[in-house]
Amino acid sequence: MRHNDYKLSAPPVLRDFLVYHETIQGHSKKTVDEYYLDLRNFFRYIKMVKGKAPRTAELDEIPIDDLDLELVSSVTLSDVYSYMNYLSRDRAKHANSPSTRYGLEATARARKIAAIRSFYKYLTSKAKLLGENPMQNLDSPRLKKSLPRYLSLDESIQLLESVDEPNQARDYCILTLFLNCGLRISELVSLNLQDVREEQLRVLGKGNKERMIFLNEACRDALDDWLEERSHQAAADPNALFLSRSHTRVTTAGIHYMVKQRLKKAGLDASLYSSHKLRHTAATLMLQNGVDVRTLQEVLGHENLNTTQIYTHVDNENLRSAARANPLGRVKARKKPKPASADEN
Repeated sequence: MRHNDYKLSAPPVLRDFLVYHETIQGHSKKTVDEYYLDLRNFFRYIKMVKGKAPRTAELDEIPIDDLDLELVSSVTLSDVYSYMNYLSRDRAKHANSPSTRYGLEATARARKIAAIRSFYKYLTSKAKLLGENPMQNLDSPRLKKSLPRYLSLDESIQLLESVDEPNQARDYCILTLFLNCGLRISELVSLNLQDVREEQLRVLGKGNKERMIFLNEACRDALDDWLEERSHQAAADPNALFLSRSHTRVTTAGIHYMVKQRLKKAGLDASLYSSHKLRHTAATLMLQNGVDVRTLQEVLGHENLNTTQIYTHVDNENLRSAARANPLGRVKARKKPKPASADEN
């Protein structure tokens, strides 16, 4: 889907909301596209359950070009929870796959709730088209909290030392940036040559927010090696920092595949780790080696500190120290005297 498609196909009540998020809020084109797809599917469902669509129509075929404020304002909390129930039971995870399973995970449903909540907040507080927000008390699905999976220091070194040809300089540089800087894969793919600025790297994160990351010696050396090799390659995209074998900008799919292959080559379980797990690794290693959580928040580009604080739960040495610091840890149960045996009587 091209990022401007919604401007041609979305009804005005939706289009104005999407334009607001792209132009005023500065959200990325990808985020705005996802908002559109989530809201389009939601209002398709609303039209279906309220009898506003042909009875024989498949959900994904119901048009919403006639969506108006009257239908939007008629939606209740019960309608949204009914939609969540549909998503959790009957919605295909991969609509185009004949072997798909059904029922979206809580994280996927939470994203759709966020889109619905944001849309109605806009209609109420920004556009002033609704007097009251019917979604003000909308709850999100309860998400299962899990600790991030990460490589140990020894495993990280093992991964880096296993990198060989082909594409050794490029792949080693990419893995080094993941493991040292904690980049998101989307951030790495979008890096341009001009983003490398001596000892710093300019990163464009979520919501088009810029941040500067300082490069340590390992990152700078890896970049120098790759830039020397890249200078001898013909680039279809002259700005792209990292190039594919076909000399075009690397893609997220290509980087995912490369990371998996490099993990296998290093003798690590590629089913447990990914490029995002390398970001977790960078965060965990920094925290374990004295970086405070607020500095880590800046390095990772997290908007909220709560997102960063999950890494404080994986610092095993601190947890051990906390356990040892409890004075009750030295209190032991008094042993009961053994009963006399029959031979002693």
